[in-house]
Amino acid sequence: MPRLFTALEIPRNLALSLSLLRGGLPGARWIDVENYHITLRFIGDVDGRTADEIVDRLDRIDRPEFPLTLTGIGSFGSKKPHSVWAGVAPSVEIHALQAEIERMCQRIGLPPDPRKFTPHVTLARLKNCRLDDVVHYLSGRGNFQTAPFTVPRFVLMSSKESVGGGPYLTEEVFPLREVGFGSSSSIAELVPAKGFY
Repeated sequence: MPRLFTALEIPRNLALSLSLLRGGLPGARWIDVENYHITLRFIGDVDGRTADEIVDRLDRIDRPEFPLTLTGIGSFGSKKPHSVWAGVAPSVEIHALQAEIERMCQRIGLPPDPRKFTPHVTLARLKNCRLDDVVHYLSGRGNFQTAPFTVPRFVLMSSKESVGGGPYLTEEVFPLREVGFGSSSSIAELVPAKGFY
């Protein structure tokens, strides 16, 4: 059974901006551009019946679309960094959406997610990277920021077991309610010909 998680997609133009952060860090395994996303809730391996119930519940979420900005970069694992990420500017809406998904998961019997929700886009996984190299890499790129983009939907994705960093497959799409504010990125930019970002 595939591992499931809910996520926000990254528009193509912003994924290309993120891709410019690749390189310059020995020992980093860079995530493919088409696999960039913001994980909302890791669900894990579930049976078919639970997966169907998850889809049914997610389909009932009724929230408006919202703006989001990617800003800053950092790493997880203070003494022994294991990943490098791009951050997300503070957003009440993304936390509200994530909290609703978390409540829904617990209502159907999934254990609570033990990790504090820290929205980010993983750029690279690190193996045997020197702390000095990571600090040097981050110090030269700390002012990274994208233009705001509109989040028009969230998705249920799957990943193959034991393959960290993709490939990911979009299983279901859940539109958010349109509110009509302007945006530099549209839904058309989220859907390249070969699949989803």
